[in-house]
Amino acid sequence: MIVRPIGSALFGSMGDRIGRKPVFMITIALMGAATVCVGFLPTYAQLGIWAPIMLVSLRLLQGLSAGGEIGGAAVYLTEHAGSKNRGFKTSFLQLMGPLGILVSTLQITLLQKWLSPEEFQAWGWRVPFWISLLLLLAGLYIRKSIEETPVFLELSKNSEQLKSPLLNNLRDSETRKKMLILFFCISASGAILFFCVQVYAGIFLKTSAQLSIQVVDQLGICATIALFPLTIFTGWLSDKIGRKPVIVSGLLLGGLFIIPAFEALQILGSEISTNNSSSLIYITIILVGLSSILALVVGPQTALLAELFPARRRNSAATLPHNLAAGWIGGLLPVIVTWLNQLSENHLLGLWYPVILLLCASFIAILYLPETFNTDLLK
Repeated sequence: MIVRPIGSALFGSMGDRIGRKPVFMITIALMGAATVCVGFLPTYAQLGIWAPIMLVSLRLLQGLSAGGEIGGAAVYLTEHAGSKNRGFKTSFLQLMGPLGILVSTLQITLLQKWLSPEEFQAWGWRVPFWISLLLLLAGLYIRKSIEETPVFLELSKNSEQLKSPLLNNLRDSETRKKMLILFFCISASGAILFFCVQVYAGIFLKTSAQLSIQVVDQLGICATIALFPLTIFTGWLSDKIGRKPVIVSGLLLGGLFIIPAFEALQILGSEISTNNSSSLIYITIILVGLSSILALVVGPQTALLAELFPARRRNSAATLPHNLAAGWIGGLLPVIVTWLNQLSENHLLGLWYPVILLLCASFIAILYLPETFNTDLLK
């Protein structure tokens, strides 16, 4: 989370200067190599303190790559999507995070089922990192064959690239304003909702509601699977009624219903402990409802990231605030919520922090977020 904004500043500017495709090749090579290397690291018993130092170094390289990839991918996909059904087409990008969580969870579950605890501890945990070599090779092959975006090719033809895109963004008052709106209203709010729905809900059900790990994992898989069609639907909906009403609805609903939803989860969880199995159905409905709120913000997000900014400074303007939000707001949120919960000895009190942020973001979005779904990406 610390180095993601650094990666976004570095690779975002490169994307505006040398093209979207070359940056994609660099970031996937960096991410893939660092991930594969984790699977071959020596243990602390073999190398002492240098083993964790090497692990943290590889994690930093992953974060650096993610900073250039996340945001840059949104720009690339949106510039290829054309003007028709742009929200629908680009919404598929938002499925990759939950899909990655789902696949990695299934990998670990299967490995722990097939291997003894001793085998998993000794070498089984390395298998997913070894498998990532196949993903790296496939990713490099696919990205080598893809084309540069038509928007960047047009800019290159007209020699409109900027030498210092990021500095020019920060100097321009209108671009700076939109970067702040993107940071707070879209990227930070999306990170907040993702944490509450995809991360904290599972923790809450295990700790406060006292549900078993197996039941919570099954509920989490159901909620994640439900998120896929919901995200695509909200992306499509933003093509019909606009990005702003869809996103503002998600912000408001998140601010208003997160705490009541978690209160209900707490009550229903206690009922399950008394063998009231029908409560599982209601818990599933609540989790799907929370996924719907998350989908309202992230479904149109990919298209909006690119549509907010002019073509020649789009990559650097979109990636920096997006990754700062993920690092500063999304990355620190678990620490802050946990600290507030421990301070108050109340599993719900810490949730007031994301709720207040969401309500503030919805108010700012209503006043200042522009409608973008008819934007000409060549301008």
